[in-house]
Amino acid sequence: MGHALCVCSRGTVVLDNKRYLFIQKLGEGGFSYVDLVEGLHDGRFYALKRILCHEQQDQEEAQREADMHRLFHHPNILPLMAYCLKERGTKHEAWLLLPFIKRGTLWNEIEKLKDKGNFLTEDQILQLLLGICRGLEAIHAKGYAHRDLKPTNILLGDEGQPVLMDLGSMNQACIQVEGSRQALALQDWAAQRCTISYRAPELFSVQSHCIIDERTDIWAWGVSTGLTPPSASRHSAALRQLLASMMTVDPQHRLHIPPLLSQLEALQPQGPGQHTTQI
Repeated sequence: MGHALCVCSRGTVVLDNKRYLFIQKLGEGGFSYVDLVEGLHDGRFYALKRILCHEQQDQEEAQREADMHRLFHHPNILPLMAYCLKERGTKHEAWLLLPFIKRGTLWNEIEKLKDKGNFLTEDQILQLLLGICRGLEAIHAKGYAHRDLKPTNILLGDEGQPVLMDLGSMNQACIQVEGSRQALALQDWAAQRCTISYRAPELFSVQSHCIIDERTDIWAWGVSTGLTPPSASRHSAALRQLLASMMTVDPQHRLHIPPLLSQLEALQPQGPGQHTTQI
């Protein structure tokens, strides 16, 4: 499965016939690690994500995450450069080679600003919303939903453009639940794969006969902006109204991506020098 990977010398690995030098650890989660590596063939930096696979199901889920990345070639979705499965004794590790985006996540950016007593401007928020929704539009067009959208899963490029990552929780966009057994199974999946803080209300209490669609992503992004409840002193009326529509509890009254994108495009700054309100 995937490409052969071997450790050739201390601190270097070969993936897809290219050698990479380990630089430093970037982070780790419950069952995954992310390292900064340098491609010795091109001098570029990459993020190497290693997922510990204890069971066959873990391997299948890692493969599925890689497959999800490969579906997209979009500026607002993180691409996959290479993938392989490596044996580690009786277990395996799935290795995903991804571009390294040095600016880090939206969460990092917000925390840095808060430490300095600063905030994102309203124009920056609108630009972030626009880029994220364009990424979601591409995901939804393929028949999937992200299902775990949050500031730690959004990278910021050099120009501040948002890039969606961590596609391991992606699932079919429209799920029709028929019966209590299927409802419980979906609840269990949501509890395991989706962060509680950003799980849409309909995933907290799935009914035995209902339809869940891609608008769970809209609600999650509305909450993850940290703009709840909208403040009259910090936001324009147009932005407050837009966020309120995104965070409507009833998913049937939430916007789909196309009309949301139309509203965002209409709210974008018209040119340089326009006044922006800090939040």
